[in-house]
Amino acid sequence: MNKRADFTDLQESAFWMPFTSNRQFKKAPRLLARAEGMHYWTPEGRQILDACAGLWCVNAGHCRPKIVEAIQRQAAEMDFAPTFQMGHPIAFEFAERLAEIAPEGFKRVFFTNSGSESVDSALKIALAYHRARGEAQRFRLIGRERGYHGVNFGGISVGGLSHNRKTFGPGVAGVDHLRHTHDITRNAFSHGQPVHGAELADELERLCALHDPSTIAAVIVEPVSGSGGVLVPPQGYLQRLREICTKHGILLIYDEVITGFGRLGKPFGSQRLGVLPDLFATAKGMTNGAVPMGAVFVRESIYEAFMQGPEGIELFHGYTYSGHPLACAAGIGALDTYEEEGLFERAASLETHWEQAIHSLKGERNVVDIRNIGLMGAIELAPKPGAPGSRGYTALVKCFEAGILIRYTGDTLAFSPPLIVEKAQIERIFDSVRKVLQALD
Repeated sequence: MNKRADFTDLQESAFWMPFTSNRQFKKAPRLLARAEGMHYWTPEGRQILDACAGLWCVNAGHCRPKIVEAIQRQAAEMDFAPTFQMGHPIAFEFAERLAEIAPEGFKRVFFTNSGSESVDSALKIALAYHRARGEAQRFRLIGRERGYHGVNFGGISVGGLSHNRKTFGPGVAGVDHLRHTHDITRNAFSHGQPVHGAELADELERLCALHDPSTIAAVIVEPVSGSGGVLVPPQGYLQRLREICTKHGILLIYDEVITGFGRLGKPFGSQRLGVLPDLFATAKGMTNGAVPMGAVFVRESIYEAFMQGPEGIELFHGYTYSGHPLACAAGIGALDTYEEEGLFERAASLETHWEQAIHSLKGERNVVDIRNIGLMGAIELAPKPGAPGSRGYTALVKCFEAGILIRYTGDTLAFSPPLIVEKAQIERIFDSVRKVLQALD
């Protein structure tokens, strides 16, 4: 008879954990057993305040009733239906609901199952769009250093995190990268968008001169780089990037997997930052993390380019679980929760308090930079000589022991709480982090 195991000793566990030092973790596991609202609980019953929305995704808080009930109801009604040459009503309903909150002109939604799949889908749509218009010579893709676009081959190719790339060979051909925008010498401790760095977008003109712009299909960037360390775009940077792409007929793709669904106080980061792409990839907060799902939002003009010529399959791409009924139900429940509780607006109303709280840690030991936008923030620590990343990891462990769940990338601590966070909880997060920083060597 099967029963739930007592995982007190994980050394021989079958689970190969992703993005984890398995040997290190299994010596001292950090297990989460249940969740509700702003909190997790460990198997021992210890409460953990979630300061990173699970993994940037639980924007409405954990186990929200409308989402739970929607999943339960859909599972009992229809567990799965294909979307290859077939359809089911809830997928069409969810797509319409998403289009209602999208920026003007983005009325087409292509469903995926994750941010990684959304990015690869967006890249493929961009390539196929140029071919459909008779410009098949546009095959090059431009990413950015320190960008993170998931872990599929397209995403790691255009991504700019070296640890994610170095093991897996050359990846997709014809890829180049812009310089990153992180300039700690001029922009340290910026509040919101840094003042300096708009000129870094002109790097795209250099790449156009090097490769010939008529060969470049798309440029992909995160409006705010999340996993790369919460790198906020300099004032004017995205505007300049948009201008250059438009000038050369290059599609601009945003990776909004993290910045979507209220993280910056608007449905999508492009609406907050005032610069629209041609396509954008989403996931995470789309279903509040309850069921894996993602989507690519596409400008109407791009969609229409595929709808020319004889009728037939316009795009030979998709996934078994594209538009999965349970995921669509979870997404509709999430949208209802965001709307009824005004959570996107709530994020905007808390931004000033969040900004003040995180920047209050300026001057603490080893802190070399603090940055924020919306309900995102990062504290960058000076690396320990000879052991880069060790301070960040130690801070993660010590915060967990203090009852706070955070993220870390190298020696950068990252924060992105559920949008239901209270001011008192913001204070607790950074008071706890302060004590941890003061105890770091």
